[in-house]
Amino acid sequence: MLNRIKSLFYALALAGCSAAALAAPTEVTDALGRKVTVELPIRRVALNFNFEEFTAVAGVEGWQKVVGISRAPWEGWRPLIFNRYKAAIPNLAGMPDIGHSDDGSFSAEKVISLKPDVLLLSEWAFKALGTQVGQIEGAGIPIVIIDYNAQLLERHLASTRALGKVMGREARAEELATLYEHQYRDILARVEKAKTAGAPTRKVYVELGQAGADTIGNTYNNTMWGKIITTLGASNIANGKIPGPWGPLNGEAVIAENPDVILMASSSWLGRAKAVRTGYDVTPEETRASLRPYAARPGWDNLKAINAGEISAIEHGLCRTLYDFVAMQYIAKRLYPEAFADVDPVASLRAYHDKYLPIAFSGTWMLPIKP
Repeated sequence: MLNRIKSLFYALALAGCSAAALAAPTEVTDALGRKVTVELPIRRVALNFNFEEFTAVAGVEGWQKVVGISRAPWEGWRPLIFNRYKAAIPNLAGMPDIGHSDDGSFSAEKVISLKPDVLLLSEWAFKALGTQVGQIEGAGIPIVIIDYNAQLLERHLASTRALGKVMGREARAEELATLYEHQYRDILARVEKAKTAGAPTRKVYVELGQAGADTIGNTYNNTMWGKIITTLGASNIANGKIPGPWGPLNGEAVIAENPDVILMASSSWLGRAKAVRTGYDVTPEETRASLRPYAARPGWDNLKAINAGEISAIEHGLCRTLYDFVAMQYIAKRLYPEAFADVDPVASLRAYHDKYLPIAFSGTWMLPIKP
């Protein structure tokens, strides 16, 4: 019996030594071009954003290595979507919360206590956390920055490849990066062809349709939706008219600019009875019904976009993801209908779900007010 116990301890010791021998300092290039040394393969990871992107790259099995997340940007902002993933990811329901940078609840102490081998952090959180970044790195936890918000092709690709490197899913990440770059370049080639053929530069207004038609929601200046609009060769009427990357644009300014296309960024927010609704559980009829009060705003009846039926709902979560090319396809189709006549953005989103996500596609994600 004693010999068996000794043999067991010996085997466990060997296994521990083997695991330690396999772990090696490896350089990872993150979204900002930072060279970060991470001990790979990792055993524990903390994650503050880009949950669907992490899932697409690492798979459901990758979540077994996650020891903490910022719950507010997922469970708090988009609980209906979170609940779908919770049903597919066994350990998500009880996942420890590391807090959130936007509401001041992010805790470096909590991150450190979870002992992750790496923290995957969004670019905007990285900028907001200040001294907490130094605390975490000082505790020997490397931070890899992931950024899909800036809407820059190189950051999308670098973020995807960094996720793949960290999670040991480089082939999967490369497949996704290749898919994204192909779709992105196809969209821009079609836009260029349309422009060469004489397509005009159309004015676009985008607004976060969250609080109801009687409240002016945020618009975007050279980031997220704003960057998508200008990338597609259109004129974002908010450019230079709001002080930061996002914020409300005066209603009189919208009327004065008289946009050709209006996009209402929408979602399945809870407790937002007047919001424009899209998402997995939303029907086209619900989306259009929630969009109509915005189209009927005072002074909007003479806008070119309203008279042409060019006001659409589009899921807000699509403006900063690994599959935001479907949002680009939809907007480009509104801007250049002939050039994108054979492109079906909804079919693209369905195909992405089928191949890369653990939840089934359903619902309404982007839709014009008129059938």
